[in-house]
Amino acid sequence: MAALTIQEILDEKEAGLALELLAGGAGLNNMIRVPRIQKPGLALTGYTTNLHPDRAQVLGSTELSFLAQLPQRKAVEHLKKICQMGVSCLIVTKSLETPAYLREIADSHKIPLLRTSHLSSNFISLITRFLEERLLPTSTLHGVLMDVLGVGVLLQGKSGVGKSECALDLILRGYRLVADDVIKARFKLPSVIFGEGMDLLHYHMEIRGLGIINIKHLFGVAAIRERKKIDLVLELVEWEEGKEYDRLGLEQLKYDIHGVELPLMRIPVRPGRNISTIVEVAARNQLLKEMGYHSAQEFQDLLEKRMAETARLHAHTIIGDNLE
Repeated sequence: MAALTIQEILDEKEAGLALELLAGGAGLNNMIRVPRIQKPGLALTGYTTNLHPDRAQVLGSTELSFLAQLPQRKAVEHLKKICQMGVSCLIVTKSLETPAYLREIADSHKIPLLRTSHLSSNFISLITRFLEERLLPTSTLHGVLMDVLGVGVLLQGKSGVGKSECALDLILRGYRLVADDVIKARFKLPSVIFGEGMDLLHYHMEIRGLGIINIKHLFGVAAIRERKKIDLVLELVEWEEGKEYDRLGLEQLKYDIHGVELPLMRIPVRPGRNISTIVEVAARNQLLKEMGYHSAQEFQDLLEKRMAETARLHAHTIIGDNLE
C-alpha cells in the first residue's frame, strides 16, 4: 500500500500546500496511507469513537475557538485523548495562532503540528487532490488510449495487431491521443480510472515502418491531451475462421482495473475491415448507452415482442379453426 511521511508532505512545494512545522518534529516519519482528511469535531469534546487516526486532522477557526471556550484542563484532556490514538498529524489553517498547550501536547506525543495560510475549505481541496495523486492505486497497461468524441477509448491487443495504426487514423479524423504503448492507469475516487502517458513517451507513437513519430509536432496540440478518464476498452483480436463473434451486441463483457469494471468489447481484425470506423462507432454507441439508449437491447426487445405477437396470432388461428 502506498504511503507518505509527514516530512514528504511538508517538503512538497508544487501542490501549493504552504505548510510549516510548529511542533512535534519527532513525529515527521508518521505515515499517511489514505487520501482523506478529517476535521475532529466531536473528538474535541472527548467523543473519539469515529476518529480516524490514519487521516490528517484539520483544525480550523471553529475547532480552535471551541477549544478556547473550554476550561484549559478540559481542552488538554481531550487533546491528549486524541493524540494518544496515534493520529498522523494535526494541521491548523488560516495561519491561526495556536495555544501553547497544543504545541506542548504535540511535542510530548510526537504528533507533527503543521500550519497553513489557506482557508480550511481551500486547503482540504488542495491536500485531498495531492493525496489522491500520490496514494491511490496506479498500474501500467499496454495499449493505446484515445479521446474519441469525449469517450476515453483504451485499445488493447497483441503486439502488431494494428492498435497504433488505428489510433493514427483516428488522429487524422480529428480525435486526440492520450498515450501510446505504455499507459499509467490511476484510480480516483469514487470509482473512476484515469489514464495518462509515461513521461518519456508523452506525445510519441511507434508506427512499424516509420519508427517513432511525435504526434504533437506533426498535428499540433489539438491532437493530444495529458490524461483522460477511461470509459471503454476495445480489444483488437485476429480474426479466426469458424469462431463465433458477438453479432447483436448483447454480450456484456467487463474489464477490471483496480476494482472498477469497464465495458469491454472484442473487435476481430482482418484485411478489409475499417477498424478506426468501428472504434468511432463504438464510442458513439457508448455515449448512447450512457444516456440510457441501448440499441442492441431495444432490437432484442422489439424482436421478442414481435415473436410473442406472432405466436399469439398463430395460437388464435389454430383455436379458431378447431372451433369451426
